[in-house]
Amino acid sequence: MTVIAFERRSIAGMWSEAELNVIADAVGGLRPGEWEAGRTEAGDAQLYLLGPRPDQACELCVSRLDRRYILEDGAGRLLFEHHSLPLVAMHARSALRITRWSLVARIVVVWCTIRDVIHDRIEPVLGESEELLVHLAPQFAAFV
Repeated sequence: MTVIAFERRSIAGMWSEAELNVIADAVGGLRPGEWEAGRTEAGDAQLYLLGPRPDQACELCVSRLDRRYILEDGAGRLLFEHHSLPLVAMHARSALRITRWSLVARIVVVWCTIRDVIHDRIEPVLGESEELLVHLAPQFAAFV
């Protein structure tokens, strides 16, 4: 059997240290495991900002096409594009804040739903059970 060694492209060098530092400063630091570098089909550099473990879904993607930087969300929707990486990084920071606020909004909606269920369903049952107890207590006393 003949083994053919394919040339592996090095991911190092796709993003310069200066570019990575600009993005890291904007999003509050890039720790290992929270980001991944890659390439597009055309060979352009991409940087994926990943969510928490174990899923590590792609939160944001920054691509460099020639001298233009493109910011996309995890679903591939275009959020912003510009020639200035610091400006794109600033929009990435804003997009990450929006993602976190959506989680807070979901928690608030769940809390309001629980309060509504307690107020509309459980409190009337408790009030009616007290009234029912007043009417049925004499009947129970007759059995004892």
